[in-house]
Amino acid sequence: MAKRKKTQFERKKLTIEDIVKGNFLYRDEIRAHYKFFLLIIFGLMVMIYCSHLVSQKMVKINTLKEQFEEYKSRNAFAQSRLIKVKMESELGKEMITDSLMTLESHPHKLLIKLDSTNAK
Repeated sequence: MAKRKKTQFERKKLTIEDIVKGNFLYRDEIRAHYKFFLLIIFGLMVMIYCSHLVSQKMVKINTLKEQFEEYKSRNAFAQSRLIKVKMESELGKEMITDSLMTLESHPHKLLIKLDSTNAK
């Protein structure tokens, strides 16, 4: 078998330690394709910024939903009060047409106490 000739630029294997230390940035392949790696880094930054904008919009949407629910409940309460007022005014008109008057003194409530000997 023929022996391999050693080339002038023998490639060193890339290890995890090189990646952690950042030594891979000094390799010749990185220098040759630095525009591509800058494009990848720029794309990642754009993705992070877009996700930040989306999360801000979601927070704003949630606050608007809470305000909407509050206004909706206020509207329902106001409508129920309006219906009661209309009903009272209609009852007042009906009472006048039927010549009924409101009581000035309210009726008394009678309470009857049973004797314990007669109770079953």
